[in-house]
This record gives sequence, C-alpha cells and structure tokens, in this order.
Amino acid sequence: MKNRTTLAAVILIAALLLVATLVKWFAEPRFVSRLEHQQRMQQQELRQRFEQAVVMLHAKQYDHAITALHRVLEIAPRMPEAHANMGYALLGLQEPGAARGFFEAAVELNPRQANAYYGLALASEAVKDYEMALGAMRTYLHFAPAQDPYRARARSALWEWEEKLGRHAAAPASAPRRAGPRGRP
Repeated sequence: MKNRTTLAAVILIAALLLVATLVKWFAEPRFVSRLEHQQRMQQQELRQRFEQAVVMLHAKQYDHAITALHRVLEIAPRMPEAHANMGYALLGLQEPGAARGFFEAAVELNPRQANAYYGLALASEAVKDYEMALGAMRTYLHFAPAQDPYRARARSALWEWEEKLGRHAAAPASAPRRAGPRGRP
C-alpha cells in the first residue's frame, strides 16, 4: 500500500513538473524586435487616439477631437475614417471650407465612405453650394445601409435643397382638379 502511495506521489510530482515546464516554455515572451515593438505601440496609440477623438466629437469638444485626429493622421495619413471625423470636427467649429477638404480626402481614399458623403453634403450646404450638396447626399443615400438612422434626414435635406434651387414647382392655385376614376374629384 505504501508503494502505491509513493508511486502516486512520484507520478503526481512528475506531472506537475511537466506542466510547470510547459507553462514556462509557452509563457516565455518571444523576442520582439525594436521595429515590431514600435509598430505595436504605434497601432495601440492609433486606436487610443482615434477612440478619444470619437468621444470628443460626441461630447462636442471639437478642439480636443482635432488634436487627437491630427495625431491619428500623422500615424495613418491614409485612414479615411480619420479624415471624415476631422471634417465633422471642423463643421462643429463652423469651418465648412476646411471640413469640405477633409471629406473630399476621405472620399478619395475610400469612395464608399458613406459618412464622408453626408459630411461633404453638410459642408457644401454651409457654403451654399447646393448642387454639390445634392450630389454628395444622393451618393450618401446610395451607399448608406437601409437601417441607417440618418437616411430620413438626408431625404429631407434633398427636398429642401431642390426647393432652394427651384426644382419643385408649386401647383397653381387655379389649377383645375382632376376627376377621379368615376368622374368624381
């Protein structure tokens, strides 16, 4: 009986040593080059700064959002989402001309960036370029998902801009009423 207990203890100790060795072997950090470390840190900063900018935009802290987005664009100058968000921050500061440039850059980087078209339409409206606003908003509606909550606003804006351009003729007050299917008005 004593031999069995001793044998069980030896097997248990051997198994624990094996598990400890495997854990240590797999847990040891592998060598990471300076370049790889720098790239990881840069990606981490990029995510952090972008998320900060989004929070600042929602809080209407446009200056802070711009500061964070400047850093994002230094790290990732070809990130269309950062260009679009910079445009929205500039719109928040009532700088539609500058905003327009960032929205155009976002669209150039990603022609399917729906929110950039929406922002471009708003910036164009602010400088009274209704033709550009119409085109950008129509493109937004083309790319935006059906459940996008801004679609109704977009359609309303289209109607308003078309009306400003005189594309909705008002019905004359003395126009005769058309008869219904059975001759009734």
